[in-house]
Amino acid sequence: MVDTKPLLPASNSDGSYLTGSRVNSLKPIKVYLTIFCGLLAVGLFAALLIGNYWSDNARIHGSLASSTSKRTYPLRPVSRGPAQGVSEKTSGIWAGVSCGPAQGVSEKTSRVRAGPLFYNGWYHFFYQYNPNGAVWGDIVWGHAVSKDLINWFHLPLAMVADQWYDKNGVWTGSATILPDGKIVMLYTGSTTEAVQVQNLAFPANYSDPFLIDWVKYHGNPVLVPPPGIYKKDFRDPTTAWLTSEGKWRITIGSKRDKTGISLVYDTKDFINYEMLEGELHAVSGTGMWECVDFFPVSKTEGKGLDTSINGPEVKHVVKVSLDDDRHDYYALGTYYEKNGSWIPDLPEIDVGIGIRYDYGIFYASKTFYDQNKNRRVLWGWIGEGDSEAADMEKGWASLQSIPRTILFDNKTGTNLLQWPVEEIESLRLNGTEFEKVAVKAGSVVPLDVGPGSQLDIIAEFEIDKEALKKATGSNITFSCQTGGGAAKSGALGPFGILVLADESLSEQTPLYFYIAKDSDGDLKTFFCTDLSRSSKAPDVDKQIFGSYVPVLKEENLSLRVLVDHSIVESFAQGGRSVITSRIYPTEVINGASKVFLFNNATETCVTASVKIWQMDSAFIRPYSDDDDDKDDDDRKSSAPCFILCPINYIVSCVTCLYFIYHVSKFS
Repeated sequence: MVDTKPLLPASNSDGSYLTGSRVNSLKPIKVYLTIFCGLLAVGLFAALLIGNYWSDNARIHGSLASSTSKRTYPLRPVSRGPAQGVSEKTSGIWAGVSCGPAQGVSEKTSRVRAGPLFYNGWYHFFYQYNPNGAVWGDIVWGHAVSKDLINWFHLPLAMVADQWYDKNGVWTGSATILPDGKIVMLYTGSTTEAVQVQNLAFPANYSDPFLIDWVKYHGNPVLVPPPGIYKKDFRDPTTAWLTSEGKWRITIGSKRDKTGISLVYDTKDFINYEMLEGELHAVSGTGMWECVDFFPVSKTEGKGLDTSINGPEVKHVVKVSLDDDRHDYYALGTYYEKNGSWIPDLPEIDVGIGIRYDYGIFYASKTFYDQNKNRRVLWGWIGEGDSEAADMEKGWASLQSIPRTILFDNKTGTNLLQWPVEEIESLRLNGTEFEKVAVKAGSVVPLDVGPGSQLDIIAEFEIDKEALKKATGSNITFSCQTGGGAAKSGALGPFGILVLADESLSEQTPLYFYIAKDSDGDLKTFFCTDLSRSSKAPDVDKQIFGSYVPVLKEENLSLRVLVDHSIVESFAQGGRSVITSRIYPTEVINGASKVFLFNNATETCVTASVKIWQMDSAFIRPYSDDDDDKDDDDRKSSAPCFILCPINYIVSCVTCLYFIYHVSKFS
């Protein structure tokens, strides 16, 4: 008989938790609060000294005459709103945000990636950032560097809003590395008259591996809105790619009426531009296109491609961030260099109406080609799901996802595969393996893995094939959002994993599959995340996320989950479908988080095989010359941040402080 309360805790016959075999055993680093506070105080003082040193000793070496570059100065707070092309966060619940000028969330650190790149042995991450508070305004470019995309050093601000052409904000931009190793950075500035223009900047000193100082071209802006384009609808230049004629080509997001478009420009010197007729692409009814991304993927090789690569073995991806619904969409298609256009393979899943990068909270994403490891890496912004008042109380808002690699899914031909960069595995500690666990219909099985706040989980589920055949079909159309969540039983689902759950399951976050069978006997699989019982707090977003995920014949259902306190990133079927969530539990704090398997189906048993690793903490703090003499263990022991602690929280060692605060009070 099926349990009438299937999401209450169940146990083995002796009442114990299910235990697994240990995969490995590494002793985690423990940092006591008193030591942390002392290090924090020292770090803050050192950061101030370092910041002053860099500011006072900045040297500008530019190759373009009469160019300008200024170090960081305090900016006068400026209120932003619709008059500046900004969608402000006005409700107590997360209302979505936009890229570039359409910032919709209050944030001490903005989320938009601006020109990530790999240069002279370092990964560089530039990001939009408000240094003056957890509200929209005073947008400048923060800057951090890393050797491995996981552990980061903060550097001084890269660019501030100090010229007429970017006085209202240094917004989204992209880096292009030229064949001779030089770097050009194109970025959107909002002028003193709130006109969106494109500007050129470049490093002051190419011999500096940290690229600390940047020079703004004296002739900025290099592009202004063309005729027929509204002054606030012209933003976010892409990385440039080479044409067969030796010209550089970029595309910029815009709209005409309600049609989203990407304008195309050619240039030989990044100063003078020729606008091509027509657009790279346009889709009616999708509204303003922000943070447009355009890049090739290989149909035959499991590696990333430089942005300029083209040919018969290549598909091209167009990705846009829709200002209207605050989601990132992509489509695969064919690029025609001669007229600078792109045609989708399947118009029914065109850009803005088809597949999303992520079906949770994930926006304003950007990729870059990592020539160091021949891969394309995706960054995405994770917004908040709590109130603006909470943002202001904790002093920060928004964070970055773990970087993801992107590959063409040659099995479906319609999807990309997203997967956490391999470097994240360096943070794995104690591992536990559970082999072929039978999860009966209507049951919940606890897994003994210790504290469940920082985890890397890999799971595979086998379904009873006879049950699939015998299950009764239905004409009812299923969706994650309207299907009743994880508590609603169906013949073939839901089943999956509960994370960030307390002992009594009064708070829980289910990540699950649901198989729908129609009246013709066809099966369709959905991947969902249910936040409806993730928190007892009244003022947080508790949506149910998810969508259809392609599952091919003979494939088992697979899932990978990265849990880091208030952030959960879930990857189904090797990354065909991804869901990122923000969780704000009130009970699951201070090590109380548990993990469970569950099966709320009525007509099938599920067999699960699971590996779970505890995860160490990444280090994120200001860089100093002493770091050249430290090894990795020394660095980690001096910076007790958490695994997904993003590099764009707030300046210097305050990062660790407010994330500790976030975990203890809001997680």
